[in-house]
Amino acid sequence: MSFTFSREEAVEFDQHDELSAFRDQFYIKDGQYYLDGNSLGLLSKKAEQSVLSLLDSWKSYGIEGWMEGEHPWFTLSEQLGEKTAPLIGAKPAEVIVTGSITVNLHQMLSTFYQPEGKRTKIAADELNFPSDIYTLQSQIKLKGLNPDTELIKAASDNGTTLSIEEIDRVLTDEVAVLLLPSVLYRSGQLLPMKELTKRAHEKGIIVGFDLAHSIGAVPHELHDWDVDFAVWCNYKYMNNGPGGTGGLFIHEKHHDRLPGLKGWFGSNKEKQFDMAHTFTKADGAGAYQIGTPNILSTAPLIGSLELFEEAGIHNLRKKSLHQTQYMADFFEQKLRSFGMKKVTPSADEERGGHIALQHPYAAGICKAMKADGIIPDFRAPDIIRLAPAAFYTSYQDLYEAMQKIQKIMVTEDYKNYSNERNVIA
Repeated sequence: MSFTFSREEAVEFDQHDELSAFRDQFYIKDGQYYLDGNSLGLLSKKAEQSVLSLLDSWKSYGIEGWMEGEHPWFTLSEQLGEKTAPLIGAKPAEVIVTGSITVNLHQMLSTFYQPEGKRTKIAADELNFPSDIYTLQSQIKLKGLNPDTELIKAASDNGTTLSIEEIDRVLTDEVAVLLLPSVLYRSGQLLPMKELTKRAHEKGIIVGFDLAHSIGAVPHELHDWDVDFAVWCNYKYMNNGPGGTGGLFIHEKHHDRLPGLKGWFGSNKEKQFDMAHTFTKADGAGAYQIGTPNILSTAPLIGSLELFEEAGIHNLRKKSLHQTQYMADFFEQKLRSFGMKKVTPSADEERGGHIALQHPYAAGICKAMKADGIIPDFRAPDIIRLAPAAFYTSYQDLYEAMQKIQKIMVTEDYKNYSNERNVIA
């Protein structure tokens, strides 16, 4: 569609937005345009209430809170896994809320990466998030192998996106496991997960995805796509709070596998308190938990998932696509002439939940934005990420924010700031 980029248009979009009422569920600072939901989602009132509720269960029940109260802690991870499953197209038993994204990736790789014969390599990509690469390197080294030779990375021909042909090129008969992001964290490119899984499986390769930048913004069908495993954090589009408990998916066809990293919360719950030194695994994804769940870091997800159930992930995706298209078209018409380059793919099926702009003075531009009430995200060396969140970003927010960004570029106000990242970018 064609946008006019007028205030009247933004008001009309908001009036017809079926999700607009959800904005009132979130704590939004007056005078601020929050476009960093792909890094840390805002607090909702329901999430706040669920934290207070679990604090109260601790206060009221003490240790009995493991089995008593509205949300008994002993089965909370499984219950929230069931509620998360529809967001990624999984069966309830295939999902568990547990750990952090890096710990869960270590668990999945220790379970699936079993180098044998000439299948000793892990395939990834050169644009992946550093923590994922560190995990791959660690797991290879733990198997007594050399990460310099056993970790191969699909290359990018432009430094921001990946082609399916290049990924396919590294899928040789020496590869045991393929790990890719669902959405590239810098550019916002959404990879064709179904097709990549099919191609890798045809070559006998286990396939895993990091859903950090897609869960809560993009619907998936992991079970039907036959994805072997996936991991994610819940503090971005899922709005579970800083450092909030993450999650993992393991396809039911693999539920007979023993976890590579055993821990007592992976036990069959009927046997867990037998205190035996023989591990009896739980059925389903719950077997791949390790330690005692972080109840208070999981609590916000109770309220957050209620909002997802009310809104519907497909409705959220529809609004997200429309809002990121609005921003992309504004860039094309208003910002391209200032030396900015949009590196996010234009096609809906190739775009995640954010728009990424490239500029030599990106760090300084982000600082100027923050000074004017816009909260963006800078990624070294030269990427500005802007992520509207369908739950709480209004079209009037986008209109005001984009107008301010244009003014910053016209006046070159960004030159008043150093072009160096802060400690936390």
